[in-house]
Amino acid sequence: MGDTHLLLVELAGVVALGVGSQWVAWRLAIPSVVVLLAAGFLAGPLAGVIQPERLLGDLLFPFVSLAVSLILFEGGLSLRFSELRVIRRALWGLMTAGVLATWVLAGLGAWLILGMSPPVAALLGAILTVSGPTVVGPLLRHIRPVGNVGPVAKWEGIIVDPIGAILAVLVLEAVGPAEAKTLSGLTGETALSLVRTIAAGLACGFLAAAILIVLLQRYWIPDYLDSPVALGVVVAAFAAANHLQHEAGLVAVTLAGIVMANQKSVQVQHIMRFKEDLTVLLISVLFILLAARVRLDDVAALGWRSALFVAWLVAIVRPTAVLLSTIGSELSRGERAFLAWFAPRGIVAAAVSSIFALRLGPASEGLVPVTFVVIVSTVAIYGLTARLLARRLGLAPESPQGVLFAGAYAGARAIALALKAQGLPVRMVDTNRDNIRTAQLEGLPCRYGNIVSEALIDEMDLGGIGRMAAITRNDDVNSLAALHFAEIFGRAEVYQLAPMGGAGLRTEERPRHLRGRILFASHATYDELERRFAEGHTVKATPLTEEFDFAAFQTHYGEDALPLFSIRDGRLIVYTDENSPSPKPGQILVSLVQEPRSSQPQT
Repeated sequence: MGDTHLLLVELAGVVALGVGSQWVAWRLAIPSVVVLLAAGFLAGPLAGVIQPERLLGDLLFPFVSLAVSLILFEGGLSLRFSELRVIRRALWGLMTAGVLATWVLAGLGAWLILGMSPPVAALLGAILTVSGPTVVGPLLRHIRPVGNVGPVAKWEGIIVDPIGAILAVLVLEAVGPAEAKTLSGLTGETALSLVRTIAAGLACGFLAAAILIVLLQRYWIPDYLDSPVALGVVVAAFAAANHLQHEAGLVAVTLAGIVMANQKSVQVQHIMRFKEDLTVLLISVLFILLAARVRLDDVAALGWRSALFVAWLVAIVRPTAVLLSTIGSELSRGERAFLAWFAPRGIVAAAVSSIFALRLGPASEGLVPVTFVVIVSTVAIYGLTARLLARRLGLAPESPQGVLFAGAYAGARAIALALKAQGLPVRMVDTNRDNIRTAQLEGLPCRYGNIVSEALIDEMDLGGIGRMAAITRNDDVNSLAALHFAEIFGRAEVYQLAPMGGAGLRTEERPRHLRGRILFASHATYDELERRFAEGHTVKATPLTEEFDFAAFQTHYGEDALPLFSIRDGRLIVYTDENSPSPKPGQILVSLVQEPRSSQPQT
């Protein structure tokens, strides 16, 4: 009974420590993997409070494998084929020549720098070809690059994981006991294993997606079981593919996610939201468990060689791989330079190295400690420098001025079109497909989805976007959106319409930290804006001059005119209830006005 109680406390501690680390990382605005690994090291090898083998025993690595499969399925759900039209050549190069170059050079470095035996060095090189959606996505969200570099990095971070895992399996089979095998026989077995892995992964992945589509399309399961059934189908596909061939499961789940994301028969947004929450929990638990297994003596034994190996990966391996794989691609020189300095590793590398070290036993020669050093180092290096580099290369504006609008109804589109006409980037999100189609016909970038969805943030191109304006009819959604995007844009740059009252809290009753800044004015509610648009008010962009200043503007359009924004030298000023409009000559005033009947409008 006592042992059972201790195991329960230890299991609860893993979950609490993982979720708590995520919260600490959010508060400190640093990559969560750094805090998670530090917490795992403290609770495991230092304090001895968490011992994964004692806690889960033989279930540890099956659990790790299943968790990684769900993470990759969730990553696959964020990939859209529409992005491939522009980046397919660069992505193909990274998945072929890039993976090969990384494997060879990383393995060479492990042999020469770390002193590993050639077989283990080759295996480590294969493992380090993977990247990780769990770290690439948050870093891209922080950097917000423009152009093609964001989609390329996102696709690479997800697709390369099953490729790297398959490569590692092939290497493991090749370096295993093979005294009686000839070179030709070994090559033949490796080729056959590759074909089996791809075939099993494709078959199980397509079958899983087809089953889910049929179940959802024909309403054979109730709404509340959609996500659990999807979870069960994905896990079954992963297990079936792995049963047929080692590591084919990663191919299956990634493919299933991609197929579900790009089919048009059923909606998967509700499944994506469930997977987002589950993925955060799984990542938290996995990093704590895997970090707790690492012996700090093994890490310390690497000494200066680990730092030199990381420098080799960052300064030589990655730039060489990108250079070779993007020759003749559609990427600009700046985009290629950014990708050459962006290759963080995450949970997939940690999981694969841990599983393969268990298979190799004592022969693994520090495989796991080196992998964890690489994960921590690359996340820290790229997390601290990638945004600065993107700005230096012109891939991320110093002060992005664009606006992300939550809501794409007629009034919202009119406001967005006025800003777009002034050269400011705009993006729109809505759950109404008619609004989305109309916005796209009007030339406004618009995405279908829930504005508070994590997956939506990963899917959207936020390059050039520096603020969010929630202007839906739902006050609670507006407040949640402001809280959600405060982490990305900062609290000073998230706005929402004034709450309309009714059954909800009035503006003055909502704590500031639980809402965004009140957009335009305290009386500018959704109903008020809709009333004005219904009465014929229009959104005008008026250049102010010495002859026609703000006072003249008010005289011309009347006190009822509602200033929304002003623009000076490409910089946007958002008016709020606490920021009274005072535009100066030389600025462009964007406002909601009704044309006077007795005179022509100023433009």
